Amino acid sequence: MSDQIPRVKAHGSQEWRETAKDVTAGAAGGVAQVLIGQPFDLVKVRLQTQKGGNAFSVTRQIWADEGPLAFYKGTLMPLLGVGACVSISFGALHTFRQAIESHNRQTRPSQDQTLSLPQFYVAGAGAGLVTSIVSGPVEHIRIRLQTQPHGIGRIYSGPFDCARKLIRAEGLAGLYRGQVMTVVREMHGYGVWFATYEGLVRWAMHQQRKRREELPGWQIALYGGVAGEALWLLSHPIDVIKSKMQSDGFGMERKYHGLRDAVRDTWAGSGLRGMFYGIGPALLRAMPASAGTFVAAEFVRNMLG
Repeated sequence: MSDQIPRVKAHGSQEWRETAKDVTAGAAGGVAQVLIGQPFDLVKVRLQTQKGGNAFSVTRQIWADEGPLAFYKGTLMPLLGVGACVSISFGALHTFRQAIESHNRQTRPSQDQTLSLPQFYVAGAGAGLVTSIVSGPVEHIRIRLQTQPHGIGRIYSGPFDCARKLIRAEGLAGLYRGQVMTVVREMHGYGVWFATYEGLVRWAMHQQRKRREELPGWQIALYGGVAGEALWLLSHPIDVIKSKMQSDGFGMERKYHGLRDAVRDTWAGSGLRGMFYGIGPALLRAMPASAGTFVAAEFVRNMLG
């Protein structure tokens, strides 16, 4: 009995170290994601919340009216928030992976306990659910800052002023407006993201007969980028509705009184095309931002041993 205690403690200590490495790696990946992807994201949100125009015309208008620094408008909140969200998602993914692996050991003790790709999707969806608790208000504040008028018509002086005014307008519910769509997008999006990346990495390891840490950086970047493209292709309509709800007004100025109103208005105005407003900048952003996320995360994780 006493022989088992050190092993249990060592196992627990090892799991904590692995989780800590995933959290740290995720934070590094999140910072890389924001710095690379923020200009694309700004254009995407403007296209989703304003009728008419295309990515090129919106980009040119932002540059002419607001200057080049406007492409990083609202960056402080995502830099803090997205870094935290990706960090949480990587840590939560590790926890859900452990739980599923434990289930596999109990149900198929004589077989390989490695997660299947559908199980990896489930673990990613679980990570998305946990992450949505933070990403909901973070994204709401970011969208408010990105869509507010420039110059004299400015409503919010910064992220904290925005949060304060949202809470004053509708309480905590105001901060979490559009949360249902945030949860759906995060669960499905993270599930697709992690499962696609893992599937590509496993394929490369099998084809090249290499361990994960032996794969070259360009392959990690490529597979991470493809995973980002898959995420947005399969979740963009959800993101459009979320952005519309989170940029809507308050009180008498409120246009959508629920999810159904936002979907109905979008479909009535533009049909299926309306569900994909901003897809161009989203896909342009997804490749470099997602590639940078996984490269930074893998680098930090390998550096931490």
